[in-house]
Amino acid sequence: MTKEELIDCLGTIAQSGTSKFLTALKENKDLGADNSLIGQFGVGFYSAFLVAEKVVVSTKSPRSDKQYVWEAMADSSSYVIKEETDPEKLLRRGTQVTLYLREDDKYEYSEPTKIQSLVKNYSQFVSFPIYTWQEKSRTVEQVEEEEEPKEGEDKPEEEKKKTKKTKTEKYWDWELANETKPIWMRNPKEVEKDQYNEFYKKTFNEFLDPLAHTHFTTEGEVEFRSVLYIPGMAPLNNEDVVNPKTKNIRLYVKRVFISDDFDGELFPRYLSFVKGVVDSDDLPLNVSREILQESRIVRIMRKRLVRKTFDMIQDLSESDDKEDYKKFWENFGKFLKLGCIEDTGNHKRITPLLRFFSSKSEEGLVSLDDYVENMGENQNAIYYLATDSLKSAKSAPFLEKLVQKDIEVLCLIEPIDEVAIQNLQTYKEKKFVDISKEDLELGDEDEVKERETEQEYNLLCDWIKQQLGDQVAKVQVSKRLSSSPCVLVSGKFGWSANMERLMRAQTLGDTSSLEFMRGRRILEINPGHPIVKDLNAACKNAPDSADAKRAVELLYDTALISSGFTPDSPAELGNKIYEMMAMALGGKWGRLEENEAESTENAAESDASSVDSSETQVFEPSEVRTENDPWSA
Repeated sequence: MTKEELIDCLGTIAQSGTSKFLTALKENKDLGADNSLIGQFGVGFYSAFLVAEKVVVSTKSPRSDKQYVWEAMADSSSYVIKEETDPEKLLRRGTQVTLYLREDDKYEYSEPTKIQSLVKNYSQFVSFPIYTWQEKSRTVEQVEEEEEPKEGEDKPEEEKKKTKKTKTEKYWDWELANETKPIWMRNPKEVEKDQYNEFYKKTFNEFLDPLAHTHFTTEGEVEFRSVLYIPGMAPLNNEDVVNPKTKNIRLYVKRVFISDDFDGELFPRYLSFVKGVVDSDDLPLNVSREILQESRIVRIMRKRLVRKTFDMIQDLSESDDKEDYKKFWENFGKFLKLGCIEDTGNHKRITPLLRFFSSKSEEGLVSLDDYVENMGENQNAIYYLATDSLKSAKSAPFLEKLVQKDIEVLCLIEPIDEVAIQNLQTYKEKKFVDISKEDLELGDEDEVKERETEQEYNLLCDWIKQQLGDQVAKVQVSKRLSSSPCVLVSGKFGWSANMERLMRAQTLGDTSSLEFMRGRRILEINPGHPIVKDLNAACKNAPDSADAKRAVELLYDTALISSGFTPDSPAELGNKIYEMMAMALGGKWGRLEENEAESTENAAESDASSVDSSETQVFEPSEVRTENDPWSA
């Protein structure tokens, strides 16, 4: 710069030479010039005084033979411009800025590692090279030395050994700090997969390759470039699942790093696992949290980023290598299920990506598309059951009739599954139906036969309801059982057994709402089971029998457990089972043999005592007679 330019640019606050230069480019329509310069407000230079108490600028313009020095103090309202006269400080060209650091900052910002980390973080991808003065080391070979012979030895010249010694010396040199090139500025067709993976590992300090990536440029109303990645592994800390404040997205403006501290402005919470870079030319360099929250540009960017992310996940699910999507689902399946709850606008994009266990799958997962494709002609709903494990789901009594009719049932075994499905409600015009709720319709019932059965067991249902009282809302004949005697189902509008279990386990749950939200319980009986037939006979022949009443109570408690509910008093239930076991065993096995041995010993002792008390009588052989002597006339 010349003296006049120093006065004009550095001596005047809020006057940007870069802004004037860009304006001149537009006026001259110089499209070939580099217009990626970032100066805009004319105050960027003065940020040096945040850490420096004195700033000295030495500059030499090609349009002038003189070199000038601009100097200012942080606590002064004036500056000094003078001509450089020291020959050792003369520059061939360009500008040199020297910062004299404040007392409290001089140790931190004079460290080469600190300078290098700042450059790599904020200016790693700027178009011009940035070098930092770093201490390095190198190995140097010393001059060869001849091995001296020992005393009394005289070796010929050719046998003398020569040794080489090396040493490590330290030196200072300039090192390029921003060697990583901005991969998002290149054509995606020219970038190899290994290059994307290498960029991902360097930028986010990862050691695993990403599962997938997408590289795109958005043009039109808002223009920006982006490279997004799906990590190879989920975060180890489970809190990151619900924490939208992750540092996974790095925002750049004209390749200058702006921020990676976002609170859901660019991605919703359920997609917070996605990592990547976003570079926009439309956002201002002084972008703040308030601008991000209110900017229309950011809202448009968010929509397009979310859409591209779903396209990337969809491509991963349709790839030939099924293991990649299986690995993705194991790590990030819960995130997508959270999206079913929080983002109703993207249900159509989320639901094809969901995977669940089913009653027909051994260990594999099925998609909703596969389920609908395998549905029978008369099936009008997607059936599901929420439990705590796959084993308990497949052995639940709710499945008996459906398995018998070859109807597939989705097994929801994760705590978030049931809430996610309830928020979806339908998929491809098929409603989601919980088979643990009342009024289950399978579509092929014989109404005449059902009406006859209900009339036959109507008296039994009323009698059982009378015995159980308020523990159940009603008792009815079941349409879903084939081998179990009974099952306890929930009402349509209350919590299921699984949801009731989850709400009880909440650390900060409101126990007062449990009774209000708990669904009414309905006991369904299987008219074809022997126990129900015996109770039907007891209801008609001995309705006041204590054993029959005990059997009804035990039947209800057993249905409570098998249906996934928690008994109010486990100890009382245990006592009822012990009592029924004692009645069923009835002194079998060891206890019976023990009683017989005791009675035999008692009889032997009584016989021995009677023999001792009486006198011994001697009979002749001819006088011995039996009571039934066949030879006596």
